[in-house]
Amino acid sequence: MKRSVWLLSALFVMGCITGCNEKGVKIGVSAPISGDIAALGQSTKNAVLLAQEEINAKGGINVGGKMQKVTFIIEDDENKPEAAATVFQKLINQDKVVAIIGSQSSKCSNAGAPIAEAAGIPQISPWSTNPNVTSGKQFVFRACFIDPYQGKVVAGFARDKMKAATAAVLYDVASDYNKGIAEVFRDEFAKSGGKVVGFETYNTNDKDFSAQLSKIKGATPDVLFLPNYFNDVPLQIQQARKLGMTCKVVGSDGWDNQELIKMGGKDMEGAYFTNHYSPDVDRPASKAFIAKYTKKFNSQVDAAAALTYDSVYLLVNAIEKAGKADPKAIRDAIASTKNFEGATGAISFSGSGDPTKGAVIIRISNGKFVFDSAVN
Repeated sequence: MKRSVWLLSALFVMGCITGCNEKGVKIGVSAPISGDIAALGQSTKNAVLLAQEEINAKGGINVGGKMQKVTFIIEDDENKPEAAATVFQKLINQDKVVAIIGSQSSKCSNAGAPIAEAAGIPQISPWSTNPNVTSGKQFVFRACFIDPYQGKVVAGFARDKMKAATAAVLYDVASDYNKGIAEVFRDEFAKSGGKVVGFETYNTNDKDFSAQLSKIKGATPDVLFLPNYFNDVPLQIQQARKLGMTCKVVGSDGWDNQELIKMGGKDMEGAYFTNHYSPDVDRPASKAFIAKYTKKFNSQVDAAAALTYDSVYLLVNAIEKAGKADPKAIRDAIASTKNFEGATGAISFSGSGDPTKGAVIIRISNGKFVFDSAVN
């Protein structure tokens, strides 16, 4: 009798561990709901809630033939690494999630990834492009391209399409994302025969860039590269124009939020940036997501939302393929994903946490983000 009780207790514990309990599947989300990029946190939350509603409306996730409702536990990491680490610890140790979506910025994902890896909990970052996020890890994935690829794309665009012989860079030295892509651009631009005539830095929350921009102006670059977030870029371009700088401007995926245009206005016209997707691309999965998102939230889709939506369904697809909500089985199923048709394009993994994906170039024209070209 005692042995039977023990066995029942053990089976109940195993059920909790594998996430197949009466409460359904629990998935954690670490997002910058507050802080300097809170607009991206709201996009993240919107995409997660839309996906949760869709999944549960169909009965939930098919886990080994049994439909399980899914609950996403969304926590605010404030876009601060120390807060992200606390969020990851809570989601894993207190909430007992089977996987984590997030975070968005590379610095927060870099803080959370070692915790997920040590606990054996799969993590998918939607938007973190810094190589260190997944490097040397078995349980950490991302739904976006990485900075070495993005840096090469934007350097090639500046050289070939913008016909730039010289370039200058201004970036946030305290951010893994900004620093990483700035260095890749510098090296790739030089490799292609261009000359980097300015490489200036600032720190997070700085608002006055006039000293750095004055030095860059003196070097008279053909193009100014700003691999920074949407909340900093408008101020930087406006201050550059006030100094009389007329050079072309190019940026990276951190630009992709409507706040960029609201804050920057006409000074943003004619600038370009690399991105993960464009609403102008005629892809059924993209069109369907954009239509549902804009109808529900009356808001335009940014890359953070689209990549978060893809991350959620990559995870759901992996759980159903694994047939159980067991973290190790989910990890193996994500790693073997091939040609997953997401809102941002086809996603495949082959031996690492970094997917094989292309990029697009976006042009700012008449106050809108307009598709310019695709790079594969």
